[in-house]
Order: sequence, then structure tokens, then C-alpha cells
Amino acid sequence: MLTVAARRVGETDRAVVERLLDEEPYAAAQVAERIASGGIGWWRGDARIFGYGSRRQLESLCWLGANLIPVRANPAAVAAFADLARRSPRTCSSLVGDADAVLELWRRLENSWGPAREVRACQPLLATSAPSSVTPDPGVRLVRPEEIDVLFPASVAMYTEEVGVSPLLGGGERDYRERVTELIRGRRAYARIVNGRVLFKAELAVVTRHTAQVQGVWVAPELRGQGLATAGMAAVVEDALRRVAPSVSLYVNDYNFAARQVYARCGFRQAGTFATVLL
Repeated sequence: MLTVAARRVGETDRAVVERLLDEEPYAAAQVAERIASGGIGWWRGDARIFGYGSRRQLESLCWLGANLIPVRANPAAVAAFADLARRSPRTCSSLVGDADAVLELWRRLENSWGPAREVRACQPLLATSAPSSVTPDPGVRLVRPEEIDVLFPASVAMYTEEVGVSPLLGGGERDYRERVTELIRGRRAYARIVNGRVLFKAELAVVTRHTAQVQGVWVAPELRGQGLATAGMAAVVEDALRRVAPSVSLYVNDYNFAARQVYARCGFRQAGTFATVLL
């Protein structure tokens, strides 16, 4: 396959970059939020943004930082991004995005970066732009800043269950606590709290002008199967559509049938397919 080299994009490319991101309102949400908040030409740490294609007809993007996220990456772009990523030691902890692009990137990078801790090859990308027909749980509300110590243990439990390792390992408690605090202050963290205990929680981890992307959905283990997640998600969708963005989106593991049923009841429909490679 004949490819051209991927190149680093900058502020002079902003218009064409934003036009490309607008074409993927759900799949590109993570990259779109970061560019909206931090710009293109300079990013803290080791994060970089690369493009494939001409300056006038940029075809694909790749965010390379703590995560590797391809956007609209056609086969030629995947090959170029993989060549670029192989040139430096791995710094990212995961690959996430459109399943075809992520899995092909990993096929090309595995010999250099492997082995993966886990490959989640099929994660339906879901979205809705209408309030749920399910009655929202009136007890689900935004978490208050003074409730960080109430929410934090549930956030740690959710992360550990979902990712397979604790976010506190390796001295990560401070950074993770700062992230949870940031979500609370940004009015993005929801919970049902009874007697100082979290029964249900969810966060708007990503917000763009197109969508609010939900992550961190969790129900106390002994209360699962009682409808808390469905009513809780209905409440999150209702508030997010009213207050934050014109759509709500998320991605879920295909084997998580209970969660997929919850999202279907709340009106979510599939808008694509993601894959995640955990390193």
C-alpha cells in the first residue's frame, strides 16, 4: 500500500481539523473536547495530534498521548499512524476508537508494543437525542463539591471493576481524586446518595458541542437488577439534554448484556462500533 507520512497538525490547520471532527460527532468526541479546551498547536505533556492527507483535504486524525485515538482513519492513514507510533517508545495506556481502525493499528503495533492486557474488540457506540420514555429517578442529582469523599470510593470501585486494575496503584490516588473532583466541580457527576452511600453513579466524561459522553456508570453490587441503572440513566439523559448538549452518547462492551438492555430501554441506538486495547 502506498502511503504518505502522517504529519503533526497545528493551529493553522484548525478549520479543517474541526470540520473533520464535526463529521464524527460521537466517535471523535474525546479528541474534539481536548482540542476545544487545549487547542491544537501545543499540548501539555507528551500529547500530540497528527493528521493524514493534504492541508486542504485532511482525511484522518490521530491523538497520541495517554491514549491513542484514531479519527476517520482509512487504511492508508492507519498504516501511516502505525509507522509514526513505532518510532518512539510507547507512552499510551490504551488504544480506543473506531473498531476497524483500532484493531488494524494494534495488528501493526503489537510486535513493537505488545502484549496487550486486554483487547475489547466490539464495543457498540450508542447515542440518543431524546429524553427516555423511562421515568427518571428523582433521587439522581448532581454531586456536590463537599461530597467528594462520598463519591470517591464508588468511583474507585467502578474503575477497578471496569478496567481490571485499581486507579490507586502506582501512586495514582492523587491524580484520580483530582479527576473525580474536576468532574464534580464541572457539574458532570451524577449520583443517587442515600445515608452517605452511593447507590448509583455516572459521569459526563466528555462534553462537546455535539454530545455529552457518559462513562463511569455503576450501581452498588448488591442492588443490581432492581432497575436503579435504568431509572438513573434516564435521569442523566434528561438533565444532560436539557443542560449540556443536544445528544448523549456512550460505548459499552458487547458482552455486557445487562448494561446494553439498560441503554436500550433509555432510548440509545447504535451509531458505530468502538474497540479498546488496554496496555
